Amino acid sequence: MSKIIFAGTPDFAAVHLKALIDAEIIPCAVYTQPDRPAGRGHKLTPSPVKELALLHNIEVLTPENFKNKEDVDKFLSFNADLAIVVAYGVILPDSIVHGPKLGCINVHGSLLPAYRGAAPIQRALLDGNDRTGVTIMKIVKELDAGDMFIKAEIPISADDTSGSLFDKLASLGAKTLVDNLPDILAEKITAKKQDPSLATYAKKITKEEARLNFNDSAENCNLKIRGLNPWPIANASIDNIVFKIFKAKVLNDNQGKEPGTIISVDKKGISVACAEGAVCLEIIQAPGKGRVNAADFARSRSDIFSVGKKFE
Repeated sequence: MSKIIFAGTPDFAAVHLKALIDAEIIPCAVYTQPDRPAGRGHKLTPSPVKELALLHNIEVLTPENFKNKEDVDKFLSFNADLAIVVAYGVILPDSIVHGPKLGCINVHGSLLPAYRGAAPIQRALLDGNDRTGVTIMKIVKELDAGDMFIKAEIPISADDTSGSLFDKLASLGAKTLVDNLPDILAEKITAKKQDPSLATYAKKITKEEARLNFNDSAENCNLKIRGLNPWPIANASIDNIVFKIFKAKVLNDNQGKEPGTIISVDKKGISVACAEGAVCLEIIQAPGKGRVNAADFARSRSDIFSVGKKFE
């Protein structure tokens, strides 16, 4: 039986680890990032991968990195045939990448070579793509540039957020991994090289990107609202109050109003003119409050949301 090491940290990775365990493919060791402060109390909290591994009595290791020889030696001591890396968040030195007999493979949340980098799922949605997927590839020194074993794709629906895409791609990646792992271990799949001329980079999402710009098209504003949900959440300010925008709908007509102008407030929501078309804000959140139906909130705060007023 092949010996496998699994390395991953967030929920996306935990879905893959659970699929392996459910398929009775039990790693000999699991690597994940150290416990991090979380919540209002900043209590040290284990990663989802660590919690799952401990639940199944799998040895867990949490080095900050592999700069210490002791951590490298420990990894190599498992004599693994393969290491599976999913959203681990730790840079692997050559000694680790080439340590297992068959090296390390990665499940990446895009159809490579498109969207190499930290935020492939969000960037595919922000760019208005109609399809995305996962790629299982060899890990090499260059970022997400390894030879590809298998790809699987799904459509991006009109109401997908980055959160819903994370869930869909986690399930897709886990199934694709489990279905193809026996052939990867048996070296029955010939990995194909990526075409570097087609490579694009998915840079990390920042909070600074979250501000809506109504001088953009309604379509692009809505893509930002969807693509930045559940983090960092698109926002817009009016009367010096910053409102988070969780859901909106594209309207074709801006009624000739300047971008940012409220053109209607009704049971559907708060409609705001954009450079092209308009967006109807449907779910919003005021500072220190919970998310609410925009139409209901606007009716209760007509002093803020009235026709003709402009977002800043």
